[in-house]
Amino acid sequence: MELKLNNPICFFDLETTGVDVAKDRIVEISILKVYPNGNKESKTWLVNPEMPIPANVSEIHGITDDKVANEPTFKELSKEVYNMIKDSDLAGYNSDRFDIPLLAEELLRSDIDFDMKNKVSVDVQTIFHKMEKRTLSAAYKFYCGKELEGAHGAEADTNATYEVLKSQLDRYEELENDMKKLSEFTTRKKMADFAGFISFNKEGEEIFSFGKHKGKKVEAVLEEEPGYFGWILNANFPLYTKKVLTAIKLRKLNTKF
Repeated sequence: MELKLNNPICFFDLETTGVDVAKDRIVEISILKVYPNGNKESKTWLVNPEMPIPANVSEIHGITDDKVANEPTFKELSKEVYNMIKDSDLAGYNSDRFDIPLLAEELLRSDIDFDMKNKVSVDVQTIFHKMEKRTLSAAYKFYCGKELEGAHGAEADTNATYEVLKSQLDRYEELENDMKKLSEFTTRKKMADFAGFISFNKEGEEIFSFGKHKGKKVEAVLEEEPGYFGWILNANFPLYTKKVLTAIKLRKLNTKF
């Protein structure tokens, strides 16, 4: 089944130096862009992360410091990457919890003001876990009947994810071939930021989801304890979380005038 698209959708996968969204960096990125008319384009880049790649991580994806030593940094690639995804919805495997948050961090560090306001995201892993609960290699075998050659390589994983989603739509009649509906199906819990430090209460108001103010309204905390805002900005929180928090603070200030 081919995808019914109102907007282009970019399937993408990242290989990284680790799994800490705030600190780790991209070492490889692959994007497969699918257009509403069925046309496709793809790009894969190796990236110099400007930090050492731990040996145990290199064992997983096969990318070493030597392999990326002469490759461009993400900042050097950022405009090209952003131009490819800026008009598109996004899809990936575990992308809502990892790839999109980390990509957002890299773009923000490169002075590109990335957000998801006018996009939807489809996490193929969530569909798989809700339906079958397996890994990407098992998903590819289960849905597509093929072995995933080159697993943990960004390009192989990206193309496999695209094929898996199409096969999922063929298999499950209850899944609607609509990116907004698939996005809703794959969203576990609505968060204000990617990393999940700020969520929403039943009234749709932002609340902190961690620490001593867990469950409290963000606006109320910022008003009652102004120093908490500064602490978060100076602590090791993701840039996107800081961006969301700053927007809430500015919104509150604007309502006073």
